[in-house]
Amino acid sequence: MELQNGDLVLVEYNSGKYIAEFEEDRGNFALVKVLAVLKHPEQGDLHNPGEVEGIAFFERKALAHRERINARKRMIEAYEGDVPRYDESLRKAYYELRDKLEEEDTPFNNLSLQRLNDVYKYYYKRSNFK
Repeated sequence: MELQNGDLVLVEYNSGKYIAEFEEDRGNFALVKVLAVLKHPEQGDLHNPGEVEGIAFFERKALAHRERINARKRMIEAYEGDVPRYDESLRKAYYELRDKLEEEDTPFNNLSLQRLNDVYKYYYKRSNFK
């Protein structure tokens, strides 16, 4: 896939999914700028999904609006369509993940909800996220 500066792309990054703008080819990576959140990153250990015992259980916030990241090219695909406002897309992705975690009472889901609530409290609430 040949990308030009300014092309819209879908990017998967640390279990989140984003709409971004391609800025620069960097070999196996591409520099992209985040425009919207499609899927909020999962909480916990990405290498041990569903596990809570004997691992570091990380909290993950979504990438920020206009944050630039080096994304692996294999995790990028072209995007055609409307780009929602960042704040609206973040809100939607956050609540979709929260609702999914609330569907089943498991140790993993409960700990994930705690971490997600921490993300809300320390990052999103301060930016008038509701």
